[in-house]
Amino acid sequence: MPSAPAHQLLTDEEFDRLEAFLGNAGAGAMNLEVVDGYFAALICGPLLVSMSEALPNVLGDQVVFESKQQADEVLGLLMRHWNTMSSELQRTLREEHVYLPVLLEDSAGVARGNDWATGFTRGMQARPGSWSDLLNSEEEGGCVLPMMMLAHEHDPDPEMRPPPMDTEKRQEVIATMIAGLTRAYRYFEPHRRVDLRASANLPRRRHAPKIGRNDACPCGSGRKYKHCCAQTLH
Repeated sequence: MPSAPAHQLLTDEEFDRLEAFLGNAGAGAMNLEVVDGYFAALICGPLLVSMSEALPNVLGDQVVFESKQQADEVLGLLMRHWNTMSSELQRTLREEHVYLPVLLEDSAGVARGNDWATGFTRGMQARPGSWSDLLNSEEEGGCVLPMMMLAHEHDPDPEMRPPPMDTEKRQEVIATMIAGLTRAYRYFEPHRRVDLRASANLPRRRHAPKIGRNDACPCGSGRKYKHCCAQTLH
């Protein structure tokens, strides 16, 4: 069966399969909503980040694929979702458009947004200090406030929690969060262009130990890296 185009939106069935896999991937794996928020922050941020760099934090260190076919499918779905998000956010530079995040509903059918916001803040923290320019901006710094509110809604420290939110207030905060995502992406676009020019003239930076092609694949499949994730990520 031919693979789907790299930027094709995931179908509901594919989202369900990816959600099911992540839900059984071990305690260190993110759920689908957290992944979406995490990817959003990495794509929006001032520094260029590849999906392969984010992958270990998404899957955790307990993930084990049942087969190469399963590994190819999961990694392919994650890559397509990353590419779709990148394309949707790029559209916001050219037209009045927003990216609609993946928000899972709870047992009462309410999309609370806490996990998405938690993923987004984790993405901000992935490159310490890189978001300081936006956070210190008097005009645009408030665009990430909704993410902070939802991420800390159930914080153990009472002083970190926002005021209680009813359903109407939550919907308002989520709507503001969606708009804030676009503002953050637009704000950092000049920074990403500078980083792109700089990376074109410098050796590629590594943020993790180099994996040899004959080493065991870090995904836990038991196969050599060159026969497993290397085929999907390169």
